[in-house]
Amino acid sequence: MARESILVVEDEEDILELVRHNLTKEGYQVTCAASGEEGLRAANVKRPDLVLLDLMLPGIDGLEICKTLKADNETQAIPVVILTAKGEETDIVTGLELGADDYIVKPFSPKVLIARLRAVLRRGSRKSQDDQTTIHIHDVVIHPGRHEVLVKDKPVELTLTEFRVLHFLARRPGWVFTRYQIVNAVKGEDYAVTDRAVDVQIVGLRRKLGSAGKYIETVRGVGYRFKE
Repeated sequence: MARESILVVEDEEDILELVRHNLTKEGYQVTCAASGEEGLRAANVKRPDLVLLDLMLPGIDGLEICKTLKADNETQAIPVVILTAKGEETDIVTGLELGADDYIVKPFSPKVLIARLRAVLRRGSRKSQDDQTTIHIHDVVIHPGRHEVLVKDKPVELTLTEFRVLHFLARRPGWVFTRYQIVNAVKGEDYAVTDRAVDVQIVGLRRKLGSAGKYIETVRGVGYRFKE
């Protein structure tokens, strides 16, 4: 039986064929694109269940594609997994900030790749009704369905990842979460990211929330919580 559809955007023919072969063997419907422009067209013509995206592409690069997909209301909910040789911490943080759902560094194990993609797809399919409930806390309003945050009735522009971190913390005010728990909740288990990347998200959130940034508290030696 046909399973989810995956768009693979990769310009290295050997890697593209390796990924296509392994995904097809697992029963996924696979569409391939060898350039950024081709990938964007494919994502808009027939919206896939997931985009597997190289960063270093001819024409439009992978980060720009990710940014474009996440900025469009029609495609922002499509999970994006970055598959790249660029494994520096700054590259991972940039991918996170643009809303990537996972970040896999080449060389990679096909079995691990499939497990990670399966985990991302599973997270996307189990959105509960609770996840769509509007949160009112202090002077902050969070609308999950609209990906909208208001502070004192004024909209706050957040990246997709910043929004997910805020929503996760605000759903359970007073609870303390470790960086590992935050990454697991927002991105899933075994996400290749450092503690530093979580700290970057928190710093960005506090700055953008302005006076409401004080509600995100640091618990030294443990992690973070949203103030009750």
